[in-house]
Amino acid sequence: MNEQNVLLEAFNKAPVKLAGHGNRDIAVLTEALSEVEGSLASDMYGAGRVIGEFEAEMAAVLGKESAVFFPSGTMAQQIALRIWCDRKGSRQVAYHPLCHLEIHEQDGLKELHHLEPLLLADPNRLITLEDVKQMGAGTACLLLELPQREIGGQLPEYAELEAISAYCREQGIMLHLDGARLFEVLPYYGKTAAEVCELFDSVYISFYKGIGGIAGAILAGSRQFTEESKIWKRRHGGDLISLYPYILPAKYYYRQRIGRMAGYYEQAKELAALFNGCHKVSTLPEVPVSNMFHVHFAFSREQLAPVLIRVYEETGIGLTGRLKETGEASCSYELSIGDLYSGVSRPVLEETFRLLDARLREI
Repeated sequence: MNEQNVLLEAFNKAPVKLAGHGNRDIAVLTEALSEVEGSLASDMYGAGRVIGEFEAEMAAVLGKESAVFFPSGTMAQQIALRIWCDRKGSRQVAYHPLCHLEIHEQDGLKELHHLEPLLLADPNRLITLEDVKQMGAGTACLLLELPQREIGGQLPEYAELEAISAYCREQGIMLHLDGARLFEVLPYYGKTAAEVCELFDSVYISFYKGIGGIAGAILAGSRQFTEESKIWKRRHGGDLISLYPYILPAKYYYRQRIGRMAGYYEQAKELAALFNGCHKVSTLPEVPVSNMFHVHFAFSREQLAPVLIRVYEETGIGLTGRLKETGEASCSYELSIGDLYSGVSRPVLEETFRLLDARLREI
C-alpha cells in the first residue's frame, strides 16, 4: 500500500475531522426527508410545486427574474455559455486558465458546443480589469469564478468586480458568475447574494459544496434566458422525470446552513493562523476570504504523510486524507470549513498544532 492510501486510511480512522460537514452518506438524504410533512407530489420533467417553489425562492435570493434547477453545475454552465454565444453570434468565451470548464470537464464545452475558450490571466493569479480590456473583439461572454478555487479560493476586491461588470456592459460582453461557492464569500464582501449577482447577467450556484446537499445547481437570469436554458436542459438529458431527491436536501441544507456562513469564515481565519504558525507550512490566501483555503507544506508527500499519520494517531484529529504534489519537495491540500469544526475543543486544537509543528521540525 502506497503512502497516499495509508494516509487516507489513517485519516478515515481519526475520530474527529476539522473540515466539511461530515460523511456524505445516506444520512444526508434521510435527515432532509425527515422534515417533509405529509405527502408531497413529485416534480415531473421540470414542472410541479416542489421544483417550482424552490426555483422561485432561489431566484428571489439571487435577485434574478427566474431560476432553473439543474442536476449538475457542469451542465448548467455549459448551457449558459452556449446561450450567450448564440445570442452574440460568436463562439468565443473567456475565463481563467484554471476554470472548472477548462480542467475538470473533459473539454465538454469544446466537444459538445464547439465553443472556443480564451484563457485570461496567469494561472496563479486572479483575472483583473486590465486582462478583460485586452480580450479583443468577438468575446461573447466572460466567466468569473467567485472564489477562484484552484488558487486557494482567492477573491478580487469588490471595486474591481464592479469595474469589470461595468466594462463588460459598456462593451456588450455578457458576464456569467460561476458562483458554486457564492454564499461562502458573502461574509467577506459584506454583501447579499442579490447585490453580487446584480453585477452578472447569469449566475450558477451549487448545493453540494458549502451547502452540503446531495447534488444539484441553480442557473438564474432573465426569464427569456432561463426559458432557453430549459430547452438545452432537455437536450442534455438533464430533464429527469423527477429531481425531488436532490431538491429537498438542497432546500433543507440551504435553510439550515446559510446563516452559518459568517461563522465558517471566521473559523477558517482562525484555522489558517494555526497552520501558518507551523514549521514550513503556509496557507493560500494567508488570511482566507471565505471558508476555504489551501494548505502548503515545504515537504515532499513522502516526507509529510508519515508525520500526519502520527499526529492523527496521537491526537485523534484528522487533517486530510490526500496530498497533492506541487514540486519535488512540496505538497498541498484544499480545506473547507463546515459544521465539524465547531465540535473541536480549543485546547485539543491547539495541542494538535503544537504537536504538528514539533513533528515537522524533526524532519
